[in-house]
Amino acid sequence: MGPPGLAARAFFRVLWQCWTCILPGGDDTAAGGIRMSGTLEPRVFHLVLIKPTHYDDEGYPIQWVRSIIPANSLAALFGIGLDCAERQVLGRDVRIEITALDETNTRVKAAAIVKQIRASGGHGLVGFVGVQSNQFPRAMDLARELRSHDIQCCIGGFHVSGCMAMLPELTADLKEALELGISLFAGEAEGRLEAVLQDAYRRELKPIYNFMDDLPGLQDQPVPYLPEERVRRTYGRLTSFDAGRGCPYLCSFCTIINVQGRKSRFRSADDVEHLVRTNLEQKVGTFFITDDNFARNKEWESLFDRLIELREGEGLPIKFIIQVDTMCHKIPRFIEKARRAGVYRVFIGMENINPDALSEARKGQNRITEYRAMLQAWQDRGVTTYAGYILGFPGDTRESILRDIKIIQRELPVDLLELFILTPLPGSADHQKLYKQGVAMDADMNRYDLTHVVTDHPKMSREELFQVYQEAWDAYYSPAHVETLLHRAKARGVPPRKMKSRVLKFYALVRCEKMHPLDGGLLRRKYRRDRRHGMPLENPVIFYGRFVWQFMAKHLDFVRLVWQYHRICRRVEKDTAPYTDLALTPVQDHDMAELEIFTATDAAKATYQKAQQKKRGVRRPLAAAQS
Repeated sequence: MGPPGLAARAFFRVLWQCWTCILPGGDDTAAGGIRMSGTLEPRVFHLVLIKPTHYDDEGYPIQWVRSIIPANSLAALFGIGLDCAERQVLGRDVRIEITALDETNTRVKAAAIVKQIRASGGHGLVGFVGVQSNQFPRAMDLARELRSHDIQCCIGGFHVSGCMAMLPELTADLKEALELGISLFAGEAEGRLEAVLQDAYRRELKPIYNFMDDLPGLQDQPVPYLPEERVRRTYGRLTSFDAGRGCPYLCSFCTIINVQGRKSRFRSADDVEHLVRTNLEQKVGTFFITDDNFARNKEWESLFDRLIELREGEGLPIKFIIQVDTMCHKIPRFIEKARRAGVYRVFIGMENINPDALSEARKGQNRITEYRAMLQAWQDRGVTTYAGYILGFPGDTRESILRDIKIIQRELPVDLLELFILTPLPGSADHQKLYKQGVAMDADMNRYDLTHVVTDHPKMSREELFQVYQEAWDAYYSPAHVETLLHRAKARGVPPRKMKSRVLKFYALVRCEKMHPLDGGLLRRKYRRDRRHGMPLENPVIFYGRFVWQFMAKHLDFVRLVWQYHRICRRVEKDTAPYTDLALTPVQDHDMAELEIFTATDAAKATYQKAQQKKRGVRRPLAAAQS
């Protein structure tokens, strides 16, 4: 590792290159985005696809020079739109031009979109795609301005689909959209976008398109795709696709099962190979497979085998991030083939280490007795583990949350821990239950981002729960535990500086930007005139003065964090003694009874005893089982 001065100089070079992009009022886009067309005929229909962001607590869109998470819904709709354009679904004399805008890394100007569509005689449709509940207010604000100029708009995604699937009537925000003349789309667009485009071309959009009872198959469907000009705006040139949809489990906090269904639908290996090769042609080879649980895709092995053939047989430079459950290591050959296929990072839905919390969430498939073996299995293959962890279950207290963080640090070899606040997302069973019971929940959908407290907790005030959420981040990523993470990485052959970089990129967003890593990116951008509808336009002196102050303060804090991590990394690199700890020790039955993860609560003790009885083949007496 070079001295910290080199890192600082590199940082400031990047800072200077991006300065004109991030200053408020600066802009690098008009409405144009990325355009693809189907024919060369003069009549033009504009399909503008927007993946909206959501607002920060000051009312400004969360936007970056480079975002972290690619927008798979945008890629899916872009691919379907290309297919419609190529098939000339609006007639041989109509060219469909598609504009793709990811608002997390691109400023969206409604006025420019209006000008663009009017220039073609008013033929166009603006589709807001993959809109989650926290993004719905932003989508509404953009659509409201577009509708004031008589531009046709349609909003789809998890919020619309989830509400229609789980609630007995339309919510107030959906009714407001209809009153403004905004169409709503529930369900998936494969095989359906063509009809919507035809309606829009005739200016006869229906108020509601509801396909929730008719989810399409994915075989031989257009594959997700975004041009390189769009992909390069994502950090690391990361793009995405879904190899399958649907999940067989019943987690009460999840919207996936109620929007995408519980039946597994999957793409063929031929389709996946096609999209991989298409992206490689534009020098994009890193993919996030967005399946909520790739391990339950029934075709996982044929997909991995095809990717292995591409990597090992042809030497193609491809690598993948996937999401899995905590029992995937029990599937024969799964982890081995995942690594050979190019999986280098894995997101694991660990959710909690308290069996009572898992039971309340109907997360029975998570077995805490398997956590350490599962994490070790991934790390033995050199795969970085990210574990999702939820705070705010009914039995949680500040003390229990911080205790459990310490247990995870000591006993589980997690690399990066992602913390979330238990949130009743519209479309989930939790939200449906509270809705039917008349329990008070925040009306502002912008707060439903898994980092705000939106309903009361039985044991903590909203302020206390939010405070311990912030404390838990700082507790897990304490300097002492960061040093442990680097020692563990070194012990399994991963260079400490590489793990240092991963931890730094992740935790710096929480500490310096006050953002969840999944909402994060490289260098924040703010525009004074893009403030949320209904909030006052700030005085330029106040806005720009605060922006510059915040920019300097958080980047000074970032430099301090870089220096702190540099010193930690140097200590680890200089330490030549063999390293091991409890989390790295192979799982042994005889020492499990002493682990705090199995003794911290009565439920944990019972779970451990049940697991031991199962191993010994001991069954409970019938009377006890029925009691």
